Amino acid sequence: MRESMQAPDFSVHLYRDVTEWAWGTPSWVHSVADVGTNAGLLLFAVLFVAGWWRARGRDARSMGLALSAPFAMVAAYLVSEVSKDFLQEERPCRAVPGALHIASCPPPGDWSFPSNHATIAAASAAALVVVWRALAPLVLPLAMLMAFSRVFVGVHYPHDVAAGFCVGVVVAPVVALVLVRAAEPVVDLLRGFPVGAVVLGARPVPAAVGAGYAGAVPARVPAAAGGVTRVDDAAVTMPDVMGGVRGVGGAGAGGGAVGRHHRPGS
Repeated sequence: MRESMQAPDFSVHLYRDVTEWAWGTPSWVHSVADVGTNAGLLLFAVLFVAGWWRARGRDARSMGLALSAPFAMVAAYLVSEVSKDFLQEERPCRAVPGALHIASCPPPGDWSFPSNHATIAAASAAALVVVWRALAPLVLPLAMLMAFSRVFVGVHYPHDVAAGFCVGVVVAPVVALVLVRAAEPVVDLLRGFPVGAVVLGARPVPAAVGAGYAGAVPARVPAAAGGVTRVDDAAVTMPDVMGGVRGVGGAGAGGGAVGRHHRPGS
């Protein structure tokens, strides 16, 4: 029979310190910690939905990332779960003599290292940051608080949650960035169908071509003081210039009409 993983001494001592401190906090803190350690996962699920909704008005890559984020979180969880079954570290609430734990100790065979809760929280936060960077100040501290809560309620060692957090923040972004390469063209294709446009949002309308492209009608500028309307300087052609030269010396120079030509000898 393969020998199970043993917790390092420093983590056992730190576990005792945290759980003894936690046991001395008010009972309402115990309730908040016990409920919050699972309720935080629901908040991440809501944020995944919010990320999808936000991406409906954006390009195919943004929507591809939003759709890839939950799968990236699941991938990180699977890495954690496979590691737990292979390493088989006993829970501290059973392995540490006289352990104080607020939450119920999981049944035998539900191994401790790494922490699945910490992995899921960290993976969700990391994937959401890839999708929606502005969420980082919210989701990263929340993930760290959820990871710590697993030690606080007495069901994990500190090194369990540290390892789970690292698995989450490394695996999830990598998986999301790999999946989006396949998801982006699929999103663009599905947006061409009515149902796809409803679920994934319509394809963004390309920006209008600027007014300065070749062949554009020259814009007119406000009338001059004399009431004459002229076009923008960029639209003035050589005949216009020559006509203006021939018209010099009109009413202001000799009282004649602008542009009048005098025959020789007249």
